[in-house]
Amino acid sequence: MAETSVNGVALHYEAQGEGPGVVLVHGSWSDGDSWTRVMPGLAESATVVAYDRRGHSRSEDPLTQGSVHEDAADLAGLIQGLGLAPAFVYGDSYGALVTLRLASARPDLLRGIGVHEPPGTGILLADPDLRPIGTAFADRIAAVRELLEQAESAAAAELYVDSLAFGPGAWEQLPAPIRHTYIRNAPTYLDELRDPDALDLDLTGLARYTEPALLTQSDDSAPMFGEVLDLVDLALPKAERHLYNGAGHAPHLSQPEEWVRVVLPRVLV
Repeated sequence: MAETSVNGVALHYEAQGEGPGVVLVHGSWSDGDSWTRVMPGLAESATVVAYDRRGHSRSEDPLTQGSVHEDAADLAGLIQGLGLAPAFVYGDSYGALVTLRLASARPDLLRGIGVHEPPGTGILLADPDLRPIGTAFADRIAAVRELLEQAESAAAAELYVDSLAFGPGAWEQLPAPIRHTYIRNAPTYLDELRDPDALDLDLTGLARYTEPALLTQSDDSAPMFGEVLDLVDLALPKAERHLYNGAGHAPHLSQPEEWVRVVLPRVLV
């Protein structure tokens, strides 16, 4: 485990293996430990880095309103600072939005990307035909936000897991350390919700990203994620899709062996 300064913020990270650079970007509420089950499988053939995004767990919290643009800039700085460019970057959920932002802004740092179920409700709300789907998902987020505004971190984390991320009853099935991490990082999700650009995507910028892109979803996740990926797929020149069976919103946790089988060949291209 190590720490590095990126854009004036101390970021905690862990690196394993040797070979081409791979960076894993966690989603909301979580931290770099969420990749523990899949890092060894990638590290047999690559240098794999997992980190805590700013404000999360062991990384520094600057105590200011953050933005998805800062997260993308941090990711760029981490890749450059650790000498990993051109890197393969994989992001889950909100981490997928950060990854796609980097692909739009700094394609020179990347040799490929993988994203799982980005919650890009912004691009759904901009489409009249898809707006009802985006609105319905946004309404469910609003209930979580209300609890966060009241500093009810534990209740908000449970509602998020059960109603948005994994499904009814999932909170009680999560290991205690993961529940603790979600509660500890709850304020970072409110920070994301206060960022007007957090859940949006630059589809025009993505059209200029010409490296390979792996877009994945699970057949038991909310249909909204598939609609977002359809729009991203149309924008990216070299996208391919993969559908997990019964893996939910975090296949790297629920089906780590399959996740490695799917991702590793793309890492080594």
